[in-house]
Amino acid sequence: MLAERRQQLILSIVRSDGPVSITTLVNRLGQSAATIRRDLIALDEEGLLKRVYGGAAPLPDERDEPFAQVADVHVPEKRAVAAACAELVRDGQTVLLDIGTTAHQVASLLHGRQITVVTTNMAVFDELRDDDAVELVVLGGVHRRQYRSLVGFLAEDALRQVRADVLVLGTSGIAPDGSVMDTTIVEVPIKRAMIAASERVILAADASKFPGSGVARVCEASALDVVVTGADADPTSCAALEAAGVDVRRVPVPAPSTPSRLTAV
Repeated sequence: MLAERRQQLILSIVRSDGPVSITTLVNRLGQSAATIRRDLIALDEEGLLKRVYGGAAPLPDERDEPFAQVADVHVPEKRAVAAACAELVRDGQTVLLDIGTTAHQVASLLHGRQITVVTTNMAVFDELRDDDAVELVVLGGVHRRQYRSLVGFLAEDALRQVRADVLVLGTSGIAPDGSVMDTTIVEVPIKRAMIAASERVILAADASKFPGSGVARVCEASALDVVVTGADADPTSCAALEAAGVDVRRVPVPAPSTPSRLTAV
């Protein structure tokens, strides 16, 4: 196994399962203890994880949040953004859905559509698994349980075989220059592979993501075709996107009369 792929798998395991021993990594990856130790040293030096006695742990300041923790945040706006994204999908198309709760919201609005959905989002899988109208394709990879996503070289390799009409992309934040950022390095190669596999890229991001930041740049603004966000999205970031030729669509967010909640599955 190539060192880059092996280290990506180690990051996936550590960020999904928390502190892990060298013995566990040896058993799961089928590599020698010496090889795993070298990988942990390299990943620690790059600032991607923390080496501890006998193994490794996620960084203490990891800003990535589990799926269930963010499922109830900004729900009305996410729902409005998702509805606008779903309206851009045409029957007969192949649609890539990224990870995250907004993509899950989009999936919930695609029931009964004659489309093909390709995803690494296990919440999307659960949402559409029993819908006979939707052809559902789940990419392989390492399961990040708390984040309900699949990552790693298996997912990347599968994406090279896919051609999608539309991608609904998520993000941790939009930089002031319009760049798409992410706080979770292990997800970035998957997002880039999704962009490369798609004819049209739609970024779904509520106004809280504008402006935003992240440790890794997913793509420049020019890689996007459409951005769907809330009416209160930061004007400077939106202007940078529009200057790059992106169609920025601001959707109004209705004020719910009762608390709105999407149950995390």
